[in-house]
Amino acid sequence: MNETEHPLTLAEYDFERRFDESVAIEWMQENWSKSFVFCGLYVALVFGGQHFMRERQKLELRRPLALWSLSLAIFSIIGAVRTGSYMLHVLYTSGFKQSVCDQSFYRAPVSKFWAYAFVLSKAPELGDTVFIVLRKQRLIFLHWYHHATVLLYSWYSYKDQVAGGGWFMTMNYLVHSLMYSYYAARAAGVRVPRRFAMLVTVTQIAQMVMGLAVSSLVYLWMQEGRCPSHLDNIVWGSLMYLSYLLLFSSFFYSSYLKGSGGKASKAD
Repeated sequence: MNETEHPLTLAEYDFERRFDESVAIEWMQENWSKSFVFCGLYVALVFGGQHFMRERQKLELRRPLALWSLSLAIFSIIGAVRTGSYMLHVLYTSGFKQSVCDQSFYRAPVSKFWAYAFVLSKAPELGDTVFIVLRKQRLIFLHWYHHATVLLYSWYSYKDQVAGGGWFMTMNYLVHSLMYSYYAARAAGVRVPRRFAMLVTVTQIAQMVMGLAVSSLVYLWMQEGRCPSHLDNIVWGSLMYLSYLLLFSSFFYSSYLKGSGGKASKAD
């Protein structure tokens, strides 16, 4: 590990330092539109799979689901620690405004690998839905809509290295750390307190509120020439976060406040 010379010490691992972000960014600029292909196949397989399973016995798959969720939980925890350490460093050394407008997140030794790993991970995360379909669980609109649109927006944004990305990715890593840990525990047969399930959804709602706030600040500071972004990215990002906020709030109300908490489904 190498340590950088800053008041808040950052340590980078060799594989992080050696990662060539310029190749990753170039690949994404040339191939980001493939996310539409992934999403199209995803939606077709989701509803085709439901039709296929309609007259068939559900599969248990508890052990594979536990391992799947645990692997994503570990990945998210590590990603949250690495990107979070960089965001804390920027906040400590340069302030909140710079943390929002920062583009070095995509190229800094500590975070560049995890930024690219984040956007790529949105493709395999579509596999969450496979377990819901094969186990014949209730598939809500929020689940598949969220998975598809996050993939599209993440790939679309990474190619331009837009401002706000550090906040968006770090928040998502943090939320997924809780969420996939919860899913892994449930799949392993652990009795998780209802309050923890509520906490997961509350953190998801908080993420959407913060996402809207960051998008608004990027737009405001972009007018000063200090936040590199594009109006279309801000518009699509804001609409995405607003739709998530409404859907997750509705999910929280129907699952925990309306008396149907026992039927709560995967929402992310």
